[in-house]
Amino acid sequence: MKKLLIKCAVSVGFMLSLYSLNIQTAMAHGEKALEPFIRMRTIQWYDVQWDKQKFNVNDEVSVSGKFHVAEDWPVSVPKPEASFLNISTPGPVLIRTERYLNGKPWMNSVALQPGGDYNFKIVLKGRLPGRYHIHPFFNLKDAGQVMGPGVWLDITGSPSDFSNPVKTINGELVDMETFGLGNGIFWHSFWGLLATAWLLWWVRRPLFIPRYRMLQAGLEDELVTSNDRLIAKGILIGVPVLVLAINAMTISRYPNTIPLQASLDQILPLSAQVNAGVVDVETLKAEYRIPERAMTFTVKVNNRSENPLQIGEFSTANVHFLNKDLQAAYQGDPNSLTAPEGLSLDNAAPIQPGEQRTMTITASDAFWETEKLDGLIRDADSRIGGLLFLYDTVTAARYISSITAAVIPKFN
Repeated sequence: MKKLLIKCAVSVGFMLSLYSLNIQTAMAHGEKALEPFIRMRTIQWYDVQWDKQKFNVNDEVSVSGKFHVAEDWPVSVPKPEASFLNISTPGPVLIRTERYLNGKPWMNSVALQPGGDYNFKIVLKGRLPGRYHIHPFFNLKDAGQVMGPGVWLDITGSPSDFSNPVKTINGELVDMETFGLGNGIFWHSFWGLLATAWLLWWVRRPLFIPRYRMLQAGLEDELVTSNDRLIAKGILIGVPVLVLAINAMTISRYPNTIPLQASLDQILPLSAQVNAGVVDVETLKAEYRIPERAMTFTVKVNNRSENPLQIGEFSTANVHFLNKDLQAAYQGDPNSLTAPEGLSLDNAAPIQPGEQRTMTITASDAFWETEKLDGLIRDADSRIGGLLFLYDTVTAARYISSITAAVIPKFN
Protein backbone atom coordinates (compact mmCIF):
# COMPACT_ATOMS: atom_id res chain seq x y z
CA MET A 1 0.00 0.00 0.00
CA LYS A 2 2.83 2.38 0.86
CA LYS A 3 4.55 1.72 -2.47
CA LEU A 4 1.27 2.39 -4.30
CA LEU A 5 0.87 5.76 -2.55
CA ILE A 6 4.46 6.70 -3.44
CA LYS A 7 3.88 5.80 -7.09
CA CYS A 8 0.66 7.85 -7.14
CA ALA A 9 2.43 10.84 -5.60
CA VAL A 10 5.24 10.65 -8.16
CA SER A 11 2.72 10.39 -11.02
CA VAL A 12 0.76 13.39 -9.77
CA GLY A 13 3.96 15.39 -9.38
CA PHE A 14 5.03 14.51 -12.92
CA MET A 15 1.63 15.52 -14.33
CA LEU A 16 1.72 18.81 -12.43
CA SER A 17 5.19 19.57 -13.79
CA LEU A 18 3.95 18.96 -17.34
CA TYR A 19 0.93 21.18 -16.66
CA SER A 20 3.21 23.93 -15.38
CA LEU A 21 5.42 23.55 -18.44
CA ASN A 22 2.39 23.85 -20.72
CA ILE A 23 1.28 27.02 -18.93
CA GLN A 24 4.72 28.57 -19.40
CA THR A 25 4.74 27.57 -23.04
CA ALA A 26 1.29 29.03 -23.66
CA MET A 27 2.41 32.41 -22.35
CA ALA A 28 5.07 32.69 -25.04
CA HIS A 29 4.60 33.86 -28.62
CA GLY A 30 7.24 31.89 -30.45
CA GLU A 31 10.18 34.10 -29.45
CA LYS A 32 12.45 31.06 -29.43
CA ALA A 33 10.91 29.27 -32.43
CA LEU A 34 13.25 30.66 -35.08
CA GLU A 35 16.85 29.57 -35.35
CA PRO A 36 19.28 31.68 -33.28
CA PHE A 37 21.12 33.00 -36.34
CA ILE A 38 17.85 34.48 -37.66
CA ARG A 39 16.98 36.14 -34.35
CA MET A 40 20.51 37.51 -33.98
CA ARG A 41 21.29 38.61 -37.52
CA THR A 42 18.08 40.05 -38.99
CA ILE A 43 16.15 42.62 -36.95
CA GLN A 44 18.18 43.89 -33.97
CA TRP A 45 15.88 45.76 -31.56
CA TYR A 46 16.98 48.40 -29.07
CA ASP A 47 15.55 51.24 -26.92
CA VAL A 48 12.07 49.64 -27.01
CA GLN A 49 9.79 51.31 -24.44
CA TRP A 50 6.08 51.22 -23.52
CA ASP A 51 4.62 54.48 -22.23
CA LYS A 52 2.53 52.53 -19.67
CA GLN A 53 1.78 48.96 -18.75
CA LYS A 54 -1.49 49.38 -16.83
CA PHE A 55 -4.51 51.09 -18.37
CA ASN A 56 -8.26 50.80 -18.90
CA VAL A 57 -10.39 49.56 -21.76
CA ASN A 58 -10.57 52.35 -24.43
CA ASP A 59 -7.31 53.91 -23.17
CA GLU A 60 -4.41 54.23 -25.57
CA VAL A 61 -0.93 52.82 -25.05
CA SER A 62 2.08 53.21 -27.31
CA VAL A 63 5.28 51.29 -27.88
CA SER A 64 8.27 52.97 -29.50
CA GLY A 65 11.89 52.20 -30.10
CA LYS A 66 14.48 51.52 -32.73
CA PHE A 67 15.85 48.57 -34.66
CA HIS A 68 18.90 47.93 -36.79
CA VAL A 69 18.70 45.80 -39.92
CA ALA A 70 21.83 43.68 -39.76
CA GLU A 71 24.42 44.08 -42.51
CA ASP A 72 25.40 40.42 -42.15
CA TRP A 73 21.97 39.22 -43.25
CA PRO A 74 21.87 35.39 -43.34
CA VAL A 75 22.28 34.06 -46.86
CA SER A 76 19.56 31.45 -46.28
CA VAL A 77 16.96 34.08 -45.27
CA PRO A 78 15.23 36.10 -48.02
CA LYS A 79 16.17 39.77 -48.03
CA PRO A 80 13.71 42.05 -46.17
CA GLU A 81 12.15 43.38 -49.34
CA ALA A 82 8.64 43.00 -47.87
CA SER A 83 8.25 43.24 -44.10
CA PHE A 84 5.34 44.08 -41.84
CA LEU A 85 5.56 45.55 -38.33
CA ASN A 86 2.81 44.42 -35.98
CA ILE A 87 2.00 43.51 -32.38
CA SER A 88 1.78 39.91 -31.17
CA THR A 89 -1.20 39.45 -28.82
CA PRO A 90 -3.17 36.44 -27.50
CA GLY A 91 -6.26 37.31 -29.54
CA PRO A 92 -7.96 40.67 -30.24
CA VAL A 93 -7.19 42.18 -26.82
CA LEU A 94 -5.91 45.42 -28.42
CA ILE A 95 -6.58 47.29 -31.63
CA ARG A 96 -3.92 49.21 -33.57
CA THR A 97 -4.91 52.82 -34.26
CA GLU A 98 -1.64 54.38 -35.51
CA ARG A 99 1.74 53.25 -36.76
CA TYR A 100 4.84 55.26 -37.67
CA LEU A 101 8.21 54.42 -39.16
CA ASN A 102 10.88 57.14 -39.02
CA GLY A 103 8.10 59.58 -38.13
CA LYS A 104 5.99 58.74 -41.19
CA PRO A 105 2.54 57.14 -40.87
CA TRP A 106 2.33 53.88 -42.80
CA MET A 107 -0.02 50.91 -43.08
CA ASN A 108 1.47 48.64 -45.74
CA SER A 109 4.48 46.38 -45.87
CA VAL A 110 7.84 48.07 -46.20
CA ALA A 111 11.16 47.30 -47.84
CA LEU A 112 14.00 47.47 -45.29
CA GLN A 113 17.61 48.17 -46.15
CA PRO A 114 20.31 46.00 -44.51
CA GLY A 115 22.64 48.21 -42.51
CA GLY A 116 19.93 50.80 -41.86
CA ASP A 117 18.49 52.01 -38.57
CA TYR A 118 14.82 52.85 -38.11
CA ASN A 119 12.68 54.18 -35.30
CA PHE A 120 9.09 53.11 -34.90
CA LYS A 121 5.98 53.88 -32.89
CA ILE A 122 2.72 51.93 -32.63
CA VAL A 123 -0.37 53.29 -30.87
CA LEU A 124 -2.82 50.73 -29.50
CA LYS A 125 -6.17 50.83 -27.73
CA GLY A 126 -7.32 48.51 -24.95
CA ARG A 127 -10.20 46.22 -25.96
CA LEU A 128 -10.48 43.26 -23.57
CA PRO A 129 -9.56 43.39 -19.85
CA GLY A 130 -6.92 41.01 -18.57
CA ARG A 131 -3.18 40.49 -18.20
CA TYR A 132 -1.37 39.80 -21.47
CA HIS A 133 2.17 39.21 -22.68
CA ILE A 134 2.72 41.50 -25.70
CA HIS A 135 5.53 41.83 -28.27
CA PRO A 136 6.23 44.07 -31.23
CA PHE A 137 7.43 41.93 -34.11
CA PHE A 138 8.46 42.05 -37.74
CA ASN A 139 6.92 39.53 -40.09
CA LEU A 140 9.58 38.87 -42.74
CA LYS A 141 8.29 37.50 -46.02
CA ASP A 142 9.25 33.82 -46.46
CA ALA A 143 11.18 33.87 -43.16
CA GLY A 144 8.71 34.25 -40.28
CA GLN A 145 8.30 36.47 -37.25
CA VAL A 146 11.24 38.14 -35.51
CA MET A 147 9.97 39.13 -32.07
CA GLY A 148 10.95 42.27 -30.23
CA PRO A 149 11.18 42.48 -26.43
CA GLY A 150 7.95 41.56 -24.65
CA VAL A 151 6.19 43.07 -21.64
CA TRP A 152 3.14 42.31 -19.50
CA LEU A 153 0.19 44.66 -20.00
CA ASP A 154 -2.68 44.93 -17.52
CA ILE A 155 -5.98 46.09 -19.02
CA THR A 156 -8.75 46.90 -16.54
CA GLY A 157 -12.43 47.71 -16.99
CA SER A 158 -15.35 45.97 -18.68
CA PRO A 159 -15.45 44.55 -22.23
CA SER A 160 -18.85 46.21 -22.77
CA ASP A 161 -17.24 49.65 -22.37
CA PHE A 162 -15.17 49.25 -25.53
CA SER A 163 -16.05 51.35 -28.57
CA ASN A 164 -14.20 52.08 -31.76
CA PRO A 165 -15.83 55.09 -33.47
CA VAL A 166 -14.54 55.95 -36.95
CA LYS A 167 -15.67 58.73 -39.27
CA THR A 168 -16.15 57.53 -42.84
CA ILE A 169 -15.18 59.53 -45.92
CA ASN A 170 -18.84 60.55 -46.18
CA GLY A 171 -18.72 62.10 -42.71
CA GLU A 172 -20.78 59.35 -41.06
CA LEU A 173 -19.66 58.24 -37.59
CA VAL A 174 -19.79 54.46 -37.14
CA ASP A 175 -18.67 52.07 -34.41
CA MET A 176 -16.33 49.56 -36.03
CA GLU A 177 -17.01 47.09 -33.22
CA THR A 178 -20.62 46.54 -34.39
CA PHE A 179 -20.78 48.13 -37.87
CA GLY A 180 -22.01 45.60 -40.45
CA LEU A 181 -22.28 42.83 -37.85
CA GLY A 182 -25.92 42.02 -38.61
CA ASN A 183 -25.29 42.04 -42.35
CA GLY A 184 -22.33 39.70 -41.95
CA ILE A 185 -24.31 37.28 -39.77
CA PHE A 186 -27.18 37.26 -42.28
CA TRP A 187 -25.04 36.42 -45.31
CA HIS A 188 -22.96 33.80 -43.49
CA SER A 189 -26.19 32.17 -42.32
CA PHE A 190 -27.75 32.37 -45.79
CA TRP A 191 -24.86 30.70 -47.60
CA GLY A 192 -24.47 28.16 -44.80
CA LEU A 193 -28.15 27.17 -45.01
CA LEU A 194 -28.00 27.00 -48.82
CA ALA A 195 -24.95 24.72 -48.70
CA THR A 196 -26.54 22.56 -46.00
CA ALA A 197 -29.75 22.22 -48.01
CA TRP A 198 -27.80 21.20 -51.13
CA LEU A 199 -25.88 18.60 -49.12
CA LEU A 200 -29.00 17.20 -47.46
CA TRP A 201 -30.73 16.93 -50.83
CA TRP A 202 -28.14 14.35 -51.87
CA VAL A 203 -27.62 12.50 -48.59
CA ARG A 204 -31.34 12.01 -47.90
CA ARG A 205 -31.35 8.97 -50.22
CA PRO A 206 -29.46 5.69 -49.75
CA LEU A 207 -25.72 6.09 -50.30
CA PHE A 208 -22.63 4.07 -50.99
CA ILE A 209 -23.66 0.41 -51.18
CA PRO A 210 -27.07 0.90 -52.88
CA ARG A 211 -25.56 3.35 -55.36
CA TYR A 212 -22.62 1.03 -55.94
CA ARG A 213 -25.01 -1.81 -56.76
CA MET A 214 -26.86 0.43 -59.23
CA LEU A 215 -23.57 1.25 -60.94
CA GLN A 216 -22.70 -2.45 -61.12
CA ALA A 217 -26.13 -3.12 -62.64
CA GLY A 218 -25.63 -0.45 -65.33
CA LEU A 219 -28.28 1.92 -63.88
CA GLU A 220 -26.02 4.95 -63.53
CA ASP A 221 -28.46 7.14 -65.48
CA GLU A 222 -31.02 6.66 -62.70
CA LEU A 223 -28.67 7.98 -60.02
CA VAL A 224 -29.40 11.58 -61.08
CA THR A 225 -33.10 12.36 -61.42
CA SER A 226 -34.81 15.12 -63.38
CA ASN A 227 -35.43 17.01 -60.12
CA ASP A 228 -31.70 16.82 -59.35
CA ARG A 229 -30.91 18.37 -62.72
CA LEU A 230 -33.58 21.06 -62.30
CA ILE A 231 -32.34 22.13 -58.88
CA ALA A 232 -28.71 22.07 -60.06
CA LYS A 233 -29.58 24.36 -62.97
CA GLY A 234 -31.43 26.70 -60.62
CA ILE A 235 -28.41 26.95 -58.30
CA LEU A 236 -25.98 27.29 -61.22
CA ILE A 237 -27.91 30.28 -62.56
CA GLY A 238 -29.39 31.70 -59.35
CA VAL A 239 -26.20 31.97 -57.25
CA PRO A 240 -24.19 34.10 -59.78
CA VAL A 241 -27.23 36.28 -60.49
CA LEU A 242 -27.81 36.82 -56.77
CA VAL A 243 -24.13 37.66 -56.15
CA LEU A 244 -24.03 40.15 -59.03
CA ALA A 245 -27.31 41.77 -57.94
CA ILE A 246 -26.22 42.18 -54.32
CA ASN A 247 -22.83 43.48 -55.48
CA ALA A 248 -24.58 46.12 -57.62
CA MET A 249 -26.78 47.12 -54.66
CA THR A 250 -23.72 47.44 -52.42
CA ILE A 251 -21.88 49.63 -54.94
CA SER A 252 -24.96 51.82 -55.28
CA ARG A 253 -25.28 52.19 -51.50
CA TYR A 254 -21.57 52.75 -50.87
CA PRO A 255 -20.20 54.49 -54.00
CA ASN A 256 -17.09 55.84 -52.24
CA THR A 257 -14.93 52.97 -51.06
CA ILE A 258 -11.21 52.38 -50.68
CA PRO A 259 -10.03 48.84 -51.49
CA LEU A 260 -7.58 46.94 -49.32
CA GLN A 261 -4.10 48.24 -50.06
CA ALA A 262 -1.44 45.96 -51.52
CA SER A 263 1.34 48.46 -52.19
CA LEU A 264 4.87 48.33 -50.77
CA ASP A 265 6.11 51.40 -48.90
CA GLN A 266 9.62 52.68 -49.49
CA ILE A 267 10.85 54.43 -46.32
CA LEU A 268 14.53 55.27 -46.17
CA PRO A 269 16.49 54.43 -43.01
CA LEU A 270 17.65 57.10 -40.60
CA SER A 271 20.64 59.18 -41.54
CA ALA A 272 23.96 57.52 -40.83
CA GLN A 273 24.59 57.34 -37.13
CA VAL A 274 26.96 59.82 -35.54
CA ASN A 275 29.46 57.04 -34.85
CA ALA A 276 29.98 56.44 -38.58
CA GLY A 277 33.67 57.12 -39.18
CA VAL A 278 34.11 58.04 -35.51
CA VAL A 279 34.15 54.66 -33.81
CA ASP A 280 35.02 51.47 -35.70
CA VAL A 281 34.61 48.01 -34.18
CA GLU A 282 35.94 44.95 -36.02
CA THR A 283 35.19 41.47 -34.69
CA LEU A 284 38.24 39.27 -35.03
CA LYS A 285 37.00 36.08 -33.36
CA ALA A 286 34.02 34.70 -31.42
CA GLU A 287 34.01 31.62 -29.19
CA TYR A 288 31.16 30.08 -27.21
CA ARG A 289 32.34 28.30 -24.07
CA ILE A 290 29.66 25.68 -23.40
CA PRO A 291 30.42 24.80 -19.74
CA GLU A 292 30.50 28.50 -18.75
CA ARG A 293 27.58 29.55 -21.00
CA ALA A 294 29.69 32.46 -22.17
CA MET A 295 30.32 34.08 -25.56
CA THR A 296 33.78 35.57 -25.90
CA PHE A 297 34.61 38.14 -28.58
CA THR A 298 37.97 39.42 -29.66
CA VAL A 299 37.39 42.86 -31.14
CA LYS A 300 39.50 45.69 -32.46
CA VAL A 301 38.18 49.12 -31.47
CA ASN A 302 39.38 52.29 -33.18
CA ASN A 303 38.37 55.42 -31.26
CA ARG A 304 38.49 58.42 -33.60
CA SER A 305 36.40 60.61 -31.32
CA GLU A 306 37.70 63.43 -29.12
CA ASN A 307 36.87 61.75 -25.79
CA PRO A 308 37.54 58.42 -24.07
CA LEU A 309 35.01 55.60 -24.65
CA GLN A 310 33.83 52.66 -22.57
CA ILE A 311 31.93 49.56 -23.65
CA GLY A 312 28.66 49.37 -21.73
CA GLU A 313 26.39 46.78 -23.35
CA PHE A 314 26.10 43.94 -25.81
CA SER A 315 22.61 43.14 -27.13
CA THR A 316 21.48 40.19 -29.24
CA ALA A 317 18.08 38.52 -29.79
CA ASN A 318 16.52 40.86 -27.15
CA VAL A 319 19.01 39.78 -24.48
CA HIS A 320 21.10 42.56 -22.92
CA PHE A 321 24.48 41.92 -21.30
CA LEU A 322 25.50 44.95 -19.23
CA ASN A 323 28.80 46.20 -17.91
CA LYS A 324 28.14 46.55 -14.18
CA ASP A 325 30.17 49.78 -14.07
CA LEU A 326 27.98 51.51 -16.68
CA GLN A 327 24.46 50.29 -15.88
CA ALA A 328 23.21 53.86 -15.42
CA ALA A 329 23.61 54.36 -19.16
CA TYR A 330 21.30 51.45 -20.06
CA GLN A 331 18.20 52.81 -21.85
CA GLY A 332 16.11 49.66 -22.11
CA ASP A 333 13.52 48.04 -19.85
CA PRO A 334 15.26 46.73 -16.71
CA ASN A 335 12.59 44.03 -16.41
CA SER A 336 13.43 42.61 -19.84
CA LEU A 337 15.96 39.87 -20.58
CA THR A 338 18.83 41.72 -18.92
CA ALA A 339 22.00 40.32 -17.39
CA PRO A 340 23.08 43.22 -15.09
CA GLU A 341 26.62 41.92 -14.70
CA GLY A 342 26.79 39.78 -17.80
CA LEU A 343 29.46 41.76 -19.68
CA SER A 344 33.10 41.66 -18.67
CA LEU A 345 36.22 43.12 -20.32
CA ASP A 346 39.81 41.99 -20.13
CA ASN A 347 40.80 45.67 -20.04
CA ALA A 348 38.19 47.93 -18.44
CA ALA A 349 40.21 51.14 -18.87
CA PRO A 350 38.56 53.74 -21.14
CA ILE A 351 39.65 53.67 -24.79
CA GLN A 352 41.49 56.94 -25.32
CA PRO A 353 40.99 59.27 -28.33
CA GLY A 354 43.04 58.05 -31.28
CA GLU A 355 43.68 54.67 -29.62
CA GLN A 356 43.31 51.36 -31.40
CA ARG A 357 42.81 48.54 -28.95
CA THR A 358 42.38 44.81 -29.40
CA MET A 359 40.41 43.48 -26.46
CA THR A 360 38.39 40.52 -25.27
CA ILE A 361 34.74 40.91 -24.32
CA THR A 362 32.82 38.15 -22.55
CA ALA A 363 29.02 37.98 -22.43
CA SER A 364 28.05 35.29 -19.95
CA ASP A 365 24.73 34.33 -18.43
CA ALA A 366 22.23 31.46 -18.33
CA PHE A 367 20.22 33.39 -20.95
CA TRP A 368 22.31 31.72 -23.65
CA GLU A 369 20.71 28.43 -22.64
CA THR A 370 17.23 29.48 -21.47
CA GLU A 371 16.65 31.56 -24.62
CA LYS A 372 17.97 28.69 -26.77
CA LEU A 373 20.72 30.85 -28.23
CA ASP A 374 23.36 28.23 -27.55
CA GLY A 375 21.77 26.19 -30.34
CA LEU A 376 23.74 28.47 -32.64
CA ILE A 377 26.69 26.06 -32.49
CA ARG A 378 24.50 23.34 -34.05
CA ASP A 379 23.11 25.54 -36.86
CA ALA A 380 24.25 25.23 -40.44
CA ASP A 381 24.85 29.01 -40.28
CA SER A 382 26.88 29.25 -37.09
CA ARG A 383 27.42 33.01 -36.98
CA ILE A 384 26.45 35.48 -34.28
CA GLY A 385 25.29 39.05 -34.66
CA GLY A 386 24.40 41.82 -32.25
CA LEU A 387 24.85 45.42 -31.21
CA LEU A 388 27.74 46.75 -29.15
CA PHE A 389 27.06 49.97 -27.23
CA LEU A 390 29.94 52.32 -26.40
CA TYR A 391 29.63 55.43 -24.22
CA ASP A 392 31.55 58.70 -24.18
CA THR A 393 32.89 59.14 -20.64
CA VAL A 394 32.71 62.96 -20.91
CA THR A 395 29.46 63.76 -22.76
CA ALA A 396 27.66 60.42 -22.16
CA ALA A 397 27.02 60.19 -25.91
CA ARG A 398 26.25 56.69 -27.14
CA TYR A 399 27.77 54.94 -30.15
CA ILE A 400 26.31 51.74 -31.59
CA SER A 401 28.18 49.23 -33.68
CA SER A 402 26.74 46.11 -35.30
CA ILE A 403 29.17 43.22 -34.87
CA THR A 404 29.18 39.74 -36.36
CA ALA A 405 31.49 36.74 -36.53
CA ALA A 406 31.60 32.98 -37.04
CA VAL A 407 31.28 31.12 -33.73
CA ILE A 408 33.78 28.49 -32.60
CA PRO A 409 32.38 26.19 -29.86
CA LYS A 410 34.58 25.31 -26.88
CA PHE A 411 33.64 22.22 -24.89
CA ASN A 412 36.11 22.63 -22.04
